[in-house]
Amino acid sequence: MTVLLQSENLTKHFRIGRGQIVHAVDQVSLTIAEKEIVGLVGESGSGKSTFGKTILGLHDKTAGSVIFKGEKLPSRYHPTDFQRLASRMQMIFQDPYSSLNPRMTVGEIIGEGLKLHSNESAATIRERVAQWLQQVGLHADHMSRYPHEFSGGQRQRIGIARAMILNPEFVVCDEPISALDVSVQAQVINLLGDLKESMGLTLLFIAHDLSMVRYVSDRMAVMYLGSLVELGPADQVYFEPKHPYTEILVNSNPEPDPATERHRLSTAITGEIPSPVNVPAGCRFANRCPKVMDVCRSETPQLIPLQDLDRQVACHLY
Repeated sequence: MTVLLQSENLTKHFRIGRGQIVHAVDQVSLTIAEKEIVGLVGESGSGKSTFGKTILGLHDKTAGSVIFKGEKLPSRYHPTDFQRLASRMQMIFQDPYSSLNPRMTVGEIIGEGLKLHSNESAATIRERVAQWLQQVGLHADHMSRYPHEFSGGQRQRIGIARAMILNPEFVVCDEPISALDVSVQAQVINLLGDLKESMGLTLLFIAHDLSMVRYVSDRMAVMYLGSLVELGPADQVYFEPKHPYTEILVNSNPEPDPATERHRLSTAITGEIPSPVNVPAGCRFANRCPKVMDVCRSETPQLIPLQDLDRQVACHLY
């Protein structure tokens, strides 16, 4: 296995009014191999998107480090860092409606990266844009149109083309299907899978739909309140969850077959997710965990390997 990117105790805190601190991401260590898709799941507000943006330098790091192909990336990016790394690391954003500039044509949006990060001529850029529009399932004559003329699924394809035209080595997909209709989601997922195979991409796929993440990912990481609680091969994490939080997430995922869903015992998470400003002592999931023990409220569990070294879990049960 050749490591492409790894975070070591990556931490991102935000200061808000009256000296309070939001613990968005706390000491997350994650290794991603070349040509691997790692799915990152968790409830809304768990820190998934912040983690992805901090890896790419869109947020300054509070502590910890990110190492990309053996190079330790700076804690705070300067314009030269973005210029140097943008063609190698890209992001597909969650909302296809707000992530595209409404005053730019599709051709300008997709070709902007080449214009900034290459010396190619205007004619060559236009040709590359036309090729990528066709590769993501659109037409070359769409490049003169504006984002408002397209559906949500088409806009997300435009966002994918914008990220991929630079031939990046690593892409953060920040919930790229959550704003799309169910009928369109599979099309976008299949498109990403095809691009991964044809380009040898490495992806961090952020989502809250565990069944979709299991389908698209090689490994799955589960995040709760800024910390990783479980990590392992996607099928194992989905079908044999070890952490109580992962188990509840899987059980709360609806079955596609109505007959099966009707007779299935669904488990909902009780209680409220703690405030990231006042993070509780011990295990962060303790106040909602059905298997809580006394030690959970006083000692923070560490992410440790199980007997199968491919699996890691942060829980006092193990």
